Amino acid sequence: MHADRITRLKQVIKDSELDALALNPGPTLSYLTGLSFHLLERPILALFSANADPTLIVPDLERGKAESTDFDLQLFSYDESASSRAETFQKACQSLNSYRVGVEPLRMRVMELRLLEEHSRQATFVSGEVILNELRIIKTPEEIEIMRKAVVAAEEALEAIIPLIRIGMTERDLEAELTLQLLRAGSESEFPFDPIVAGGVNSALPHATPTERTLQTGDLLILDWGARVNGYISDITRTFALGEIDEELNTVYEVVRAANKAGRNAVRPGASCGDVDCAARDVIEDAGYGAFFIHRTGHGIGLEAHEPPFIRADNPRILQPGMTFTVEPGIYLPGRGGVRIEDDVLVTSDGVESLTTYTRKLETIS
Repeated sequence: MHADRITRLKQVIKDSELDALALNPGPTLSYLTGLSFHLLERPILALFSANADPTLIVPDLERGKAESTDFDLQLFSYDESASSRAETFQKACQSLNSYRVGVEPLRMRVMELRLLEEHSRQATFVSGEVILNELRIIKTPEEIEIMRKAVVAAEEALEAIIPLIRIGMTERDLEAELTLQLLRAGSESEFPFDPIVAGGVNSALPHATPTERTLQTGDLLILDWGARVNGYISDITRTFALGEIDEELNTVYEVVRAANKAGRNAVRPGASCGDVDCAARDVIEDAGYGAFFIHRTGHGIGLEAHEPPFIRADNPRILQPGMTFTVEPGIYLPGRGGVRIEDDVLVTSDGVESLTTYTRKLETIS
């Protein structure tokens, strides 16, 4: 599998304006090689070009892991001394001297970039985003099946904590319960992101951090969480009512639910990312709450919680079967509360499938 992915990458590089790609440890490197490394004070770097085996630079303590790969590579390792590290990078980077090298803009650290610049002075380093955006955007059936498992784990965790929610518990208490249930449901311990648990006025903050605020009757409660299974993630949001909520908040919930449905219904091959955003946004704007929908409608998911395609109004990207992303419209009323409903969807050959199945009807917890 990894050899096939590297072969495909070589062709993508050959067809691009780049000569090579330099990667830090992270999801893309794991996707290509199956190798995961901690990104600490010892630099690790992989170099890919169109006409050679991949080059991997690692500290000696990671050499055994690197030797376990199922494809051919050029492996360089260094000991704890600065001189060994410099000598190793010098040898490994010799082939880059006249190259135009793409890097991962959101991943490449200054440490590794400076080492590349120092030991391949004639190379030019630019964003490799054009290549990287295409590499993982279409999911294989095998990847999709793993993502289904991540959705199941997340939804099982939600079902386990709902009976535990009670008035007077803190957001942090509930976050701890959700974390525990995610692990019990089969998620890896490295979650896609820290769960969001936001009640009352805090639910008006799209990326709220759980606090010591207690849950109160009349609150809206937003839960935004996900699981990771075999590296692939789910990302789900549901909003609950704690006891009786006021009439406008009920109205806001139904507007968001309709917007979520409109966004999902707009997903099909040949539609654009912008079409999906506009379908959801039009519902909210027509209801008079457009000023309170303050983020895009969604983002791609896979090995990362945020990856292409990005579902925003100005994105003309055409949807293709195998793309996976979120549809998550929201309305946030400052000082009062917010509603977000987020589903994970798959573009199919003739439309859309929602990987998430948990009800979107407003549930009241008392």
